[in-house]
Amino acid sequence: MNNPKVSIIVPCYNQAQYLPEALQSVLDQTYENWECIIVNDGSPDNTKEVAQEWVKKDSRFIYLFKENGGLSSARNAGITIANGEFILPLDADDRIGKDYILLAIQAFKDDERLKLVYCKAEKFGEEIGSWNLPDFSLLNLARQNMIFCSAFYRKEEWERVGGYDVNMIYGLEDWEFWISILKNGGEVKRIDEVGFYYRVKLVSMARKINEEEVKFSKDFVSKKHIDFILSNYDILNFNRKDMIINLQSEKIIINLFTKKFLGIRLFNIKDISMPK
Repeated sequence: MNNPKVSIIVPCYNQAQYLPEALQSVLDQTYENWECIIVNDGSPDNTKEVAQEWVKKDSRFIYLFKENGGLSSARNAGITIANGEFILPLDADDRIGKDYILLAIQAFKDDERLKLVYCKAEKFGEEIGSWNLPDFSLLNLARQNMIFCSAFYRKEEWERVGGYDVNMIYGLEDWEFWISILKNGGEVKRIDEVGFYYRVKLVSMARKINEEEVKFSKDFVSKKHIDFILSNYDILNFNRKDMIINLQSEKIIINLFTKKFLGIRLFNIKDISMPK
């Protein structure tokens, strides 16, 4: 592995005002073998015009339009046409540090067991300072997500797990995707430098999601990855304060735990009801 190509995937829906900052952070990279695919997810704003300015500025920027289908669908569309060996998702309102790609690729070169590489993060915008996330472990991953969307992985891993699950339309799609990649083994490394900057806005997508939608996402992950969660979940000694899975999901896990070891059929993922 000399200097493999990295494909940066930037979905954009109603974020055109922030897009130039995100793309400038890509253009500023000290690692040069990259392409950046800007995916217009049917956005009603001027995403097309902004993106095309960057395509003219540097041929490594690529513009792709698709009908609106949500974040998972947009990332999948961009990755489908990506030519890079490695993928880096980047939301249109965030930024990356200038050495992030360089450091990540070096990490992969140093340890071929790695499946996922990420870094330390900071907040900017309406809130500033370090974004202190829990340390990664499979045990922690079974409880909650601690890896933001802008982590590196090989495109072949995306192909192996079937991409981002388009059923995850209410958030937590990154959590589900990381579980899919890591549930059967592989190492994770967090670079000991800040390389990702997360924009905090007064009104963010996360804050708009209602409790019923969050419950749907958590229940969906709990049922889809029940074997992984059970293998990393102490059914007798869990700490409720550390659990991101809500009470209803805990009941699902306990129910499925009982059914699994009594030899009764597990719930089918289609049993989950969509929020109304």
